[in-house]
Amino acid sequence: MGIFDLEVRIDTGAKTSSLHVDNLQRVKRDGRLYVQYDLHPDIYHLDEIVHCESLIYDSRRIKSSNGDSEQRCVIQTLFRLGDREWPIEITLSNRQDMSYMMLLGREAMIDKVYVDPSRAFLID
Repeated sequence: MGIFDLEVRIDTGAKTSSLHVDNLQRVKRDGRLYVQYDLHPDIYHLDEIVHCESLIYDSRRIKSSNGDSEQRCVIQTLFRLGDREWPIEITLSNRQDMSYMMLLGREAMIDKVYVDPSRAFLID
């Protein structure tokens, strides 16, 4: 996706990673389904918008922390944390009322990230 320096919430309670997007639109091209969307890489500068397009990897029913369930597009992308990088799956959703634009769920962290709940912002 080419987005850097995005503050991410590490959420061991969430199974799947989630990214806040606006203007989500599904597009079929050459027999494949894509999703076009806008995202804000900086929560403090919402006027900054990056237009993105990704191949839809899957569609899943996701239950949010408030108990609501919704069908979401799933994309695959590379995730970089410090000097390490690996492929992850991300659901696209409206997280506008949340403090972070992205949650990193436990499936993306398996064998990659170890969580110390007594510490914060260990990589900058």
